[in-house]
Amino acid sequence: MKFLISTVLFSLTTVTACGQSFEAKIVYENSFKSKLSSVSDAQFTSLMGSRQVYFIKGGNYKSVSNGTSFSWQIYVNKDNKLYNKFADSETIFWSDGGLADEPILETIHNKNVAEILGYKCDELILKSKSKTEKYYFNSKLGVDVKLYARHLFGNWYEYLQIAKALPLKMVIDDPEFTMTSVAMEVETMKLDDREFQLPLNPDYALERTKGNSKVLE
Repeated sequence: MKFLISTVLFSLTTVTACGQSFEAKIVYENSFKSKLSSVSDAQFTSLMGSRQVYFIKGGNYKSVSNGTSFSWQIYVNKDNKLYNKFADSETIFWSDGGLADEPILETIHNKNVAEILGYKCDELILKSKSKTEKYYFNSKLGVDVKLYARHLFGNWYEYLQIAKALPLKMVIDDPEFTMTSVAMEVETMKLDDREFQLPLNPDYALERTKGNSKVLE
């Protein structure tokens, strides 16, 4: 079984206004609705993970999944690269953070439409030719947007320019699946810079991802 997973999924994405530095751990619950006849909802969820733990400090972030295929992603700000590790490979695949996705054709900002973990959330909808992204956010989970000015991959900078905050919920609808990711826990904490370093494993090789997707077996 082979299918393509858009790498934007790995940027869960992916995540204080006025230049303040926000350090936190966010635990997300993920679910998938497949649009491929060869892949079930349960298979997508198993491969990519039903639980994601996201760490952010300054311009760096790290995402760890319980998926049977996708393991983790680290964004290194100084390199402007996203490093992805899959469970079935000793290769760390990286993508250029400066590669933009499809142009955003429509942006919709709806005020105070949801409440998540006690946070009143706005909704931001980004529509492109083949994908619709919905983000729900609160300004209390702010991000220094300037740190991500080069992070065009996954429309992350497009999103942050308007929201200026980490999402508490995401609904990503693309040709392969619809993914819903909802925060179950938010914890502010001091994080060690070593959390965002690539593992020093001599068996790991680095390889650039071809295009904006990775073929999963």
